[in-house]
Amino acid sequence: MAVDLLLGLQWGDEGKGKIVDVLTNNYNIIARFQGGPNAGHTLVFNGRKHVLHTIPSGIFHDEATNLVGNGVVIDPVIFKGELDKLAEQNVDYKNSLLISRKAHIILPTHRLLDAASEASKGKAKIGSTLKGIGPTYMDKTGRNGIRVGDLELANWKERYRTLADKHESMIAYYDVEIEYDLKELETEFFKAVEVLKSLKFIDSEEYIYQAQKSGKTILAEGAQGSLLDIDFGTYPFVTSSNTTAAGACTGLGVAPNQIGDVFGIFKAYTTRVGSGPFPTELFDEDGETMARVGNEFGATTGRPRRCGWLDLVALKYACQVNGVTQLMMMKGDVLSGFKTLKVCTSYKYKGNVIEHLPYNIEPENVEPIYSEFSGWNEDLTAMSETSQLPQALNHYIEFLEKELEIPITIVSVGPDRKQTIFRN
Repeated sequence: MAVDLLLGLQWGDEGKGKIVDVLTNNYNIIARFQGGPNAGHTLVFNGRKHVLHTIPSGIFHDEATNLVGNGVVIDPVIFKGELDKLAEQNVDYKNSLLISRKAHIILPTHRLLDAASEASKGKAKIGSTLKGIGPTYMDKTGRNGIRVGDLELANWKERYRTLADKHESMIAYYDVEIEYDLKELETEFFKAVEVLKSLKFIDSEEYIYQAQKSGKTILAEGAQGSLLDIDFGTYPFVTSSNTTAAGACTGLGVAPNQIGDVFGIFKAYTTRVGSGPFPTELFDEDGETMARVGNEFGATTGRPRRCGWLDLVALKYACQVNGVTQLMMMKGDVLSGFKTLKVCTSYKYKGNVIEHLPYNIEPENVEPIYSEFSGWNEDLTAMSETSQLPQALNHYIEFLEKELEIPITIVSVGPDRKQTIFRN
């Protein structure tokens, strides 16, 4: 069986968690393939909101196996916090949650390094979530990292001490004021590691291979968004992993010819958290309305999200590099009440009109060119059928399908898993 893939097409926060939760009934295995606790996947059902950071979004389905893949970086302390919340809701995660031995571990000193590095940049900071993600991936590529499988070795604490001591010397190099009590942080860390060790560690690439051979259905779940990809995002304002479809192959050990459908998630408008260029960003009442109605605050950091009109140039680019086969549009309900909607269909780039995403989209180089559409006033949140959607919204969707040449198969009209409309 081919592995289907679900990922975000913008700067994250597209609503991946909700759609994974909705689709989990169609799959035996949900597998996270990259990122770490900088992700915030929000699920809403039975009147309650759930936020996951590292654990796959299929965890609330008893029949599904949830796998944290080798491309993920794990903070044991944050992971333990997620497990504690699951236990409060009687989720039997010990039987449904598997961890790849090749996943890397975030140490307390990784987070301190992150804070010191960001503080040293001053106004040039990239907007890190300060979760230690970047330093952990740096140790991974530098061949210094500690992996989950190392926790099964007798000398893993010696390896930890060697790396933590190295980190402390690096923190001193930054010459910034970072107050911390490492012994206190380590007490919490080692306690959380023991909880992590109580879970089942596996050789995940072999597990997935055998699952495919036996006919199991698998959905690979991405984190962040395509425009935050370390190679194809708006560098350097990106994350430290490959958030695009290629990341599923390296983050799970799946061969490229084994990828099936690629589900691309996007908002009906655009948001961004932290620093970095954003051509369609709004600084007016429309942007404020999007933020207020859409409750646009980061699920992980709580930071307000910047809002703007849909950027079709960037969206086409994301569809292209991911090979998207189906699109899913989120938060259409947030746009109810706008008299006129705008969509950026091209850029004026250094005096020329272009329709592709250039190397640099800083405001001095790029000016968005918009097409306008009639808005709608209807409240979408109680709608459950395509036939109920207002004509103006259907026109908006049809325009996007024509431009992107990819069907929009799901329209989300609210945060709850029930507020999901499937289109033929």
